[in-house]
Amino acid sequence: MKKNAKLIISLVICFLVGGLISYFIFNSKYDDNILPKPELSEGVRGTQFGIDKNIYEDTIDNYLERNDSVYRDMRMLKDPGNYEAIGGDAYLSGFVKGFEVVPYPYLVNVTGLPEEVGKTYEGETLFTEKDGKYTANYEESIEILEYLFPKDKNIFLMCGGGGYAGMTKNLLVSLGWDENKIYNVGGFWYYKGNNKVTVKNTTKDKTTYDFYKVAYHDIDFKSLTKITK
Repeated sequence: MKKNAKLIISLVICFLVGGLISYFIFNSKYDDNILPKPELSEGVRGTQFGIDKNIYEDTIDNYLERNDSVYRDMRMLKDPGNYEAIGGDAYLSGFVKGFEVVPYPYLVNVTGLPEEVGKTYEGETLFTEKDGKYTANYEESIEILEYLFPKDKNIFLMCGGGGYAGMTKNLLVSLGWDENKIYNVGGFWYYKGNNKVTVKNTTKDKTTYDFYKVAYHDIDFKSLTKITK
């Protein structure tokens, strides 16, 4: 009986010690990965594009695959704008693993692009922006936005150069999202990390795009209920 009692006590102690060790290991990892509060980069990247100082193209790999976050790339598969004129790519030639594509030009009318880019998409949008105020164009506009950008999650935004991502954050914050949970992590054109998914293929003189790799959120405006004024 004494031997059995000692064995049981030993097993209980081992269980408790193992649990404590696991707890401290887990929590130390969690503490190391606590998100810094959003903070603007210095210079043009911060003032003009709103790109984050701490989580951006060079560091985003450290913050991927979080259960408390969603990842959105705001580019179109093929943007009508001439982004090659500013050293970019009008096509979505690649993306960071884990990011899902939600085209910003479908969310709200685009303004403030560099003159060299020219005109971009000018079709239907969920919202219309005028003088900093956003007005819904469809009864489902807010519902769609809340589904694509959950308010209870951290939201990481990326695009080609950082512009569409910054515009998306402005839209969300203006409509009631918590600005401290939204990060503009910059532009894919400048990403050199280890989680790049290549979409563009060039063989000899032929270029194709593997858009089947893209987790793409389409917005079917024909199925929505237009708000009439």
